[in-house]
Amino acid sequence: MPLLDAINAPGDLRELTPAQLRQLADEIRAFLVSTVSRTGGHLGPNLGVVELTIALHRVFDSPRDAIVFDTGHQSYVHKILTGRRGQFRSLRQPGGLSGYPSRAESPHDWVENSHASTALSWADGLAKAFRLRGEDRHVVAVVGDGSLTGGMAWEALNNIAVASDEKLVIVVNDNGRSYTPTVGGIATQLSALGTQLSAIRTDRRYERLLRRFKEARRLPVLGQAVYGLLHGLKTGVKDVLAPQGMFADLGLKYVGPIDGHDEEAVEVALRQAKGYGGPVIVHCITRKGRGFRAAEENEQDRFHAVGPIDEVTGVPLATVGVRTWTDAFAEELARIGVTDDRVVAITAAMLHPTGLDRFARLFPERTFDVGIAEQHAVTSAAGLAAGGLHPVFAVYATFLNRAFDQVLMDVALHRLGVTFVLDRAGVTGPDGPSHNGMWDASILGVVPGLRLAAPRDEQRLVEALRLAVAVDDAPTVLRYSKDPLPATIPTVGRRGAVDVLAAGDNPEVLVVGYGALCGTAVEVGERLAAQGIGATVVDPVWALPVSADLLGLVATHDLVVTIEDNSVTGGLGSQLSQASRAAGIDTRVREFGIPKAFLPQDSRRSLLDASGLDAAHIARTIVELVSATQSASH
Repeated sequence: MPLLDAINAPGDLRELTPAQLRQLADEIRAFLVSTVSRTGGHLGPNLGVVELTIALHRVFDSPRDAIVFDTGHQSYVHKILTGRRGQFRSLRQPGGLSGYPSRAESPHDWVENSHASTALSWADGLAKAFRLRGEDRHVVAVVGDGSLTGGMAWEALNNIAVASDEKLVIVVNDNGRSYTPTVGGIATQLSALGTQLSAIRTDRRYERLLRRFKEARRLPVLGQAVYGLLHGLKTGVKDVLAPQGMFADLGLKYVGPIDGHDEEAVEVALRQAKGYGGPVIVHCITRKGRGFRAAEENEQDRFHAVGPIDEVTGVPLATVGVRTWTDAFAEELARIGVTDDRVVAITAAMLHPTGLDRFARLFPERTFDVGIAEQHAVTSAAGLAAGGLHPVFAVYATFLNRAFDQVLMDVALHRLGVTFVLDRAGVTGPDGPSHNGMWDASILGVVPGLRLAAPRDEQRLVEALRLAVAVDDAPTVLRYSKDPLPATIPTVGRRGAVDVLAAGDNPEVLVVGYGALCGTAVEVGERLAAQGIGATVVDPVWALPVSADLLGLVATHDLVVTIEDNSVTGGLGSQLSQASRAAGIDTRVREFGIPKAFLPQDSRRSLLDASGLDAAHIARTIVELVSATQSASH
């Protein structure tokens, strides 16, 4: 029987021999490749933390000891070892296993963190709480995959460094993809010496002895000499064995670097750190995608996140060649870059996913990857704009939430021309509630002077991007979904800045479609026409600020319906309703959007339908509203 079949809880690991632990690691990797290749998910990061996670669960007593992953996508092995192996066929499926830690799934999951750089703050708070409650419990924060490039992580480290009584272990999963790795040869050649010296440095007796000799430095020469020897040893260990000396400079105890694929070595380091009784950093060198040749040879991202793939070759099983919004943006920005050398590009560790890799190949000196640091990215963009350039910051819509203050105070207040391109806006689906880009329009709607476009097709995206980079006195925003590009939706006319997509006879209803849901708006118009209700269907293209042309159309209809894939609370429809009232227009406005809730993981289409954003539901609601109005008037 495979060893993995007998592992249903962390306690099952503790009786295994070193040989069995190596066998178990191989079985876990095979299991991950087999299951994730069918469901899709974060494969590469989890292949790299197998031995590390096994060691964690052999040393610490989860869930009594809290283990927090940053980012949470590297928690698959943790899920397997805590009794959820049988649910992996449902990973990222409706009602199935989450791709991130989930408190609803298991008490072993303390934090549902799927946005990066937050684990150290969580760990600091948890460790303080345990101490204040008099509980002898440890907290472990596993940070990696770029999470240490976020400023919030360093804010937390600044506080942890002075919390000498917190039982907190920080495991740095250094897979060469988050920041410049330590030279591997040092870790290999000095591994035995490193284990011995780390044991000395994490022994409280060593610190006490060093302190006593420090106090005795004024005594005869012997005391000064011994103190110098011990202090030199400490400094040498830090400088030779710990190239990431910045941690020690903060005052944090440092252990490593450790071969993160040597379970025994990791376990020894973790036991030393656990026994220290204060904050300790354990630095582990791992390889993303380890054990799956296709992932290890993929230099772009080592299969960081995949859809369904062939479990032997790693070749994607999904249809290849479908043109996406990201493709269209990438091509147009590159074309703009050829003729406008003021345009520069910024990414927050998302060069390939946002399509900026094409621009980067052509203009490497004009492309800046700042790591997972959205706040810094926005203010750096403000500086670039103030210096005479026009930055384009391409980012997933959900991640711009983290930098709202910088958009407001550093870009808008200073009236600077920065373009924000929000990929994956609206419902994204399988990644769960944290990754839906459904708040950006509501948040950005309060920013004075900001201009927001929601293009409905590729032609409108190209036009909007060219207009955006020409704006030098205000922030501009383009938002689009993760769906494939729709077919071009032509206009039947224009009313000033507004595109008219359909115009019925004797129109009673104005249907306003935003971005990806313009196609739905057109279908709603067709359904209303079939019911004998005249409708005008329009696309404002530039949704914010609300144009006078759109307000003019609102005033000439009996009912206005808005359709958007953003939160209905404070969304684009809400902005139109408020602008109408301010203009003295009393036309009733009915907004359709995403409800104010955290949506479960599911497909984008299913979630839109469940939110009432399908054409049949919207048209039926409009018919009922019109009928009720007619009955009341009679």
